[in-house]
Amino acid sequence: MAIAERHLAATFNRPGFSVIDNTVYAIAGDGCLQEGVASEASSLAGHLQLGNLIVLYDSNGIQIDGSTQLGFTENVLERYAAYGWHTLEVADGDSDLAGLERAIAAAKAETQRPTLIKVETTIGFGAAKAGTEGVHGAPLGAESLAAVKALFGFDPAHRFSVSDDVYALYAQRAAEGAQGEREWHALLAQYAEAHPALHAELARRIEGRLPDGWAQALPRYTPADKPVATRKLSEAVLNAIAGVVPELIGGSADLTGSNLTRWKGAEDFQAPATGLGSYAGRYVRYGVREHGMAAISNGIAAYGASIPFASTFLNFISYAAGATRLSALSHLRVLYIMTHDSIGLGEDGPTHQPIETMAMLRATPNYLSFRPADGNEVSAAYLAALQHADRPSVLSLTRQNLPQLEGSSIERAVLGGYCLQTHGPSADSPDLLIVGTGSETSLA
Repeated sequence: MAIAERHLAATFNRPGFSVIDNTVYAIAGDGCLQEGVASEASSLAGHLQLGNLIVLYDSNGIQIDGSTQLGFTENVLERYAAYGWHTLEVADGDSDLAGLERAIAAAKAETQRPTLIKVETTIGFGAAKAGTEGVHGAPLGAESLAAVKALFGFDPAHRFSVSDDVYALYAQRAAEGAQGEREWHALLAQYAEAHPALHAELARRIEGRLPDGWAQALPRYTPADKPVATRKLSEAVLNAIAGVVPELIGGSADLTGSNLTRWKGAEDFQAPATGLGSYAGRYVRYGVREHGMAAISNGIAAYGASIPFASTFLNFISYAAGATRLSALSHLRVLYIMTHDSIGLGEDGPTHQPIETMAMLRATPNYLSFRPADGNEVSAAYLAALQHADRPSVLSLTRQNLPQLEGSSIERAVLGGYCLQTHGPSADSPDLLIVGTGSETSLA
C-alpha cells in the first residue's frame, strides 16, 4: 500500500494539490515479524525509502508455544535499522498513551525512511493469566473476565455495554473524518479545474474503469507468423498495452531478463535519492523475494487505482502461495506472469520444473489460470485477466517457441475452452476428443 501511495502521489500530485497524501499504518506482533514474508517486505521497504509507512510492533514476548525466549531472541530494532528503517520504542505500551502519540508524531516527521515503533505490552493486561500464552487465542473465562472488568471500572454484570463517553468520542472522530473528506473533495474540485486531464485520469482509475479501447492494442497473429515462445509473446503484449493502461505496475523477482516483463521505455520505481528511478516509475525490482512480491502486489491492488503484476518462474509461485491464495480470497486483481511453465526450461533441471503447480492453482477458488498455446491466446489471457477486477490471474508461459495455431483467436480463447480444429465427417459428433493446453496443444 505504501508503494501504491507513493506512486500515485508522484503521478498525480502537482504544486498546491496534494490529492494523494496519506500514511500507511500496520500493526504487527512477535509472530508476524518471525514470518519470512515480513523480512522480504521490510527489506524492500527500507531500500525504497518508504517514509509513508509506520509499523506498530506489539512486543509482548508471548506466542502460542509460550515465551518468545524459546525461539525469537534477536534485537528487532537493530534488525530493522539494518534494513534502513527509522526505529522508535515505547517502553510502557500498557498505559503510556502520551508516549505512543509522541512516537507516532516522530514517525510521521521522518519522511525518508519507514518507521518501526516497538511497543512493549503485556498480553492479556489485567487478567489473571496476563503475560502468559494462556491468553493467546483462548477465552479468559467468566470469572477472570469479571475481574478484568472490575479492575478497569466496568460493571461485571454488564455484557456488550458501551458507555456514552465512548459513543461521544467515536462520534467526534466520525465528524472529524467527515470534515476531512469534505476538504479533500473541495481540493479535488479545484484540482479538476486546474488540471482537468489529470483529474479525469485519476477519477477513471479510482473508479476502476479500464481505458476506452485499450484492448484494440492487443497483438493478433495468424498461422503464417513465426513460432515464438509465449513468454516473448507476453513481452509483446506488455509493450503494446503499457502506454494505454498506465495503471499497470509491477516487476519480477530478479528474473526480468527471463520473464521479459520490462517494457520498452519503462522507468523503475525507486526512491528518487538513489538516482535509479523515481516513484512515478512503474517497474518494481523485487529482488529474490517471491512471497514479499505477491503480498506487496495484494497491497497495491487493495489500495486501488493501480493494477499490479508479479513475475517469476512458474515453479517459484509456490514460494508465494500464502499471498497468492489471499489474492483470490480477497478478490484482488493481481496478474501473476509466470514463465518456464514445463520441462522445456533449459539447463535448470528438476528444481525448476513445475509438476504439481498448475493443479494447485487450478484448484484455488476465485482464481483464473491461463496456459496459452499461442500468441492469440496470450493476448486473450491478458484481456480476461484485466477485465476481471475481482480475482487474480496466473499466466503460465513457455520458454520454448510455439507455432501460431490454425483456428485460434482472441475472441474464441476468452471463452475458456473452445474447439481449435475438427477432422473427418463426424465433427459434430466426434468419436474422440483431444484436450490440450499450453505447449502441448500444438503437439496434440
